[in-house]
Amino acid sequence: MTTSTSAAGGRGQGAQDTGYQPDPRRWRALWVTLVAGFMSLLDVTIVAVALPTVQRDLGASPAQVQWVVSGYALSFALALVTAGRLGDALDRRRIFLLALSAFVLFSAACGAAPDITLLVVARLAQGLAAGFMAPQNSALIQQLFRGAERGRAFGFFGATVGISSAVGPITGGVILALASGADGWRWIFYVNVPIGILAVLLGRRLLPRVQGSGRGRVDGTGVVLLGLGVLALMYPLVQADSGGIDRLWWLFPVGVAVLLVFAQWQRRLVAKGDQPLLDPRLFSTVRGYAVGAGVGTLYFIGFSGVWLVFALFYQHGLGFSPLRSGLAVTPFAVGSAFAAVVAGRMVERLGRLLTVCGLAGVILGLGGTALLLRYVDLGIAPWVAAPVLLVGGIGGGFVVSPNFTMTLRDVPVRMAGAAGGALQTGQRLGAAVGTAALPGLFYLVLGRHQDYRAAVVVALGAGLIGMVASLALATFDWRRDRRKRSGGGGRPRETSDDPVRSGQS
Repeated sequence: MTTSTSAAGGRGQGAQDTGYQPDPRRWRALWVTLVAGFMSLLDVTIVAVALPTVQRDLGASPAQVQWVVSGYALSFALALVTAGRLGDALDRRRIFLLALSAFVLFSAACGAAPDITLLVVARLAQGLAAGFMAPQNSALIQQLFRGAERGRAFGFFGATVGISSAVGPITGGVILALASGADGWRWIFYVNVPIGILAVLLGRRLLPRVQGSGRGRVDGTGVVLLGLGVLALMYPLVQADSGGIDRLWWLFPVGVAVLLVFAQWQRRLVAKGDQPLLDPRLFSTVRGYAVGAGVGTLYFIGFSGVWLVFALFYQHGLGFSPLRSGLAVTPFAVGSAFAAVVAGRMVERLGRLLTVCGLAGVILGLGGTALLLRYVDLGIAPWVAAPVLLVGGIGGGFVVSPNFTMTLRDVPVRMAGAAGGALQTGQRLGAAVGTAALPGLFYLVLGRHQDYRAAVVVALGAGLIGMVASLALATFDWRRDRRKRSGGGGRPRETSDDPVRSGQS
């Protein structure tokens, strides 16, 4: 099975794509990648509800058990850009299947871990495998779909991202409820094994065999610099529960400095005609990429942290079980899933306006929920808040998938992996900031006032700041597009099949 990898194929609707031949099995191949992506993103949050049980059964300290969650997130983020570049240069299918196989293997290792040290090591390896899978997902969508079909495919992808983030606590609670006993938490990892094996078998049959660009040399210096920069920014955040931000705050400026050196090194390679790890022209010449990356990062700062805040409020403040706590936020996941699929069909017609409306809906939904939890009787507040959370979820579905589509639609297929990896790295950084800052703020307010209502309102309000910033950036981009259309007659078209090579935007 073959499909085209021409540079023209990497663009959106701005040029003719004469080399593209639709693969008849593309939709079935998409579902394989979505299942794998769902598992890898679900594992970011599903483990959180089992941490008390893991700590008790393995005799771990709070700092040790926190690494079960934070170690996965850290290694996941570190792998993304390098994995995307390898997929571009070599073979996305092979890297995806190897990473998925490794993910299944290390999931089993997590479930069988006899002590906390081996569990943390297995989680680090599992996160690394997930990081190698993730950019291949978005790159395969770029490769397999064009035009309106690509928007629909990214709609399903966006639904996967949104649902996996929101239903992790619910799924973890269900598994713990069904698998009772001392080792019930192990099934949170074991459940990946049969699903993953099936995905590997189907992937071997359905995913296209395509050679990469043929430029297999990967920028080793860039890999080291980017890895050190991301590590310096994320390590204090993943250690936040054990005072990492207070102790390691100095790593933030170090990380920024290293990333600036990385950017300069990438520009130098481009000037010499060498192949960079992450081509800086993606941000300067590919229409919508820089704005989309910024919108996604700011959104995930608020989006990721609110679920931990809800879990803390419902479980500690109201005494809910993990399952009941997860069910209380299910309306957001349901709304997000429905809206993301619908958004995939609307994005070509409405463009960035869809993201603007979606962000407004999320802000309305989460802001309204915060007010209801503050002022409505706590006996009924979670259920009164359900319709408002549904509104927020519908808004969320109009954010993630359209933003992926508009950010990546003009990226050449030959660079789709690295571009998707960089986009998701920004989201992982945003998620790390949100999951460290919002629960920390929740505990800060609770410690000072002993008021769960005040704590949840302040923490959710802080999350909304990131979403408002994302809305401002999306609105700016939408208004700029409107001015260009009114002045120049439609969306600008590139003068080359490859905007990165041509230097046009």
